[in-house]
Amino acid sequence: MGNHGELQLQFGKTEDEEKSMKVSPGKQTSSVNLIQQQPRISSTKTKGTYQRWLRIGVYIFLLLAGQSVGVMLGRLYFDKGGNSKWLATLVSLIGFPLLLPLYMIKSLNTSSPSSNITLQSNPPTSPAKLAFVYVSLGLLVALGCFLYSVGLMYLPVSTYSLICASQLAFNALFSYFFNGLVFTPFIVNSLVLLTISSSLLVFNTEHVSDGTDHLPVSRSKFITGFVCTVLASAGYGLMLSLTQLAFKKVIKKESFKAVMDMIIYQSIVASSVIFIGLFASGEWKTLKGEMDEFHLGKVSYLMILLWTTISWQLFTVGCVGLIFDVSSLFSNAISVLGLPIVPVFAVIFFHDKMNGIKIVAMILAVWGFVSYGYQNYLDDFKDSSKVENRDNSNEVSTEIVHVQP
Repeated sequence: MGNHGELQLQFGKTEDEEKSMKVSPGKQTSSVNLIQQQPRISSTKTKGTYQRWLRIGVYIFLLLAGQSVGVMLGRLYFDKGGNSKWLATLVSLIGFPLLLPLYMIKSLNTSSPSSNITLQSNPPTSPAKLAFVYVSLGLLVALGCFLYSVGLMYLPVSTYSLICASQLAFNALFSYFFNGLVFTPFIVNSLVLLTISSSLLVFNTEHVSDGTDHLPVSRSKFITGFVCTVLASAGYGLMLSLTQLAFKKVIKKESFKAVMDMIIYQSIVASSVIFIGLFASGEWKTLKGEMDEFHLGKVSYLMILLWTTISWQLFTVGCVGLIFDVSSLFSNAISVLGLPIVPVFAVIFFHDKMNGIKIVAMILAVWGFVSYGYQNYLDDFKDSSKVENRDNSNEVSTEIVHVQP
């Protein structure tokens, strides 16, 4: 009948078509069955998209909640008599055994519609390459966490938040070189808004009125904290970009287990390095006296360390999950979004004052998050449309083959 007649089979029946179908009832049945499967395929794709965004929402909540609680407890530790930078760093890393039961929960081993397949059709990655990735990222995490602890010890929370916002710029720079990032107007708008949101906090004059008895530090310690936080932000941005690169080029898997392996193994390396540093520095000798003299008591001292450990593990799951499911820049953008949240919780728990600067910072942070989230929605919609069009084209070709005489 020719191409024209073959395409008509999808829309209506002509006299010629009816004759053809009567002659070839088996071919007619094959075509009808394939057409009936199309709504089922589309429904599966839609369900997979909703599941992906639901998973992203869970990761965002874990990241924001873990980061906010972790920073607040870290400040509380230093403000109430804690002095060990190595211990403050160790409690943010050593809680990874709490995540081991997740390996047994098979229901969490869900991912995007294309999950549980390799990203590239290459041979499995050698254990030596995986070990190199985990050790390298683990060392980078250990260094960054220690530098962040120094900054949190010496800087006011507003200044600390300002400097931490620079990690978004560092991550964007590294993502451009390592991950092929393309700057769109929505991404640029999001980066600008999120950076301004955190930067506004530096103009807050209430540097020492966080509801605690924190005292101003000397100029030398202030400079030390400033430099350490800048270096930590740069290292954190680099770590996120390298993690995304490792998933794409080395690990080559889309599964929850791959995310968990990244968390556990790099945490083992980072915790080991900080644990050695704690004993090598001699700070472990002062921990008993520090606990005895802690302003809130021994029980509060232990509870602060325990919940700091738990909160940072939740942050880690959310962070790596977003890198795996979206990108390192998106994970960093959400992390920066959480920085202005800390002063809000300070109002609730530490009875701090919420002034105009903090309110504006929160509004800009939400605006920036919506801008970047909308760009990711457009990218996801575009990718889904391409896949659907390709699949529909393949289905049409299949139907034509089945009905040809």
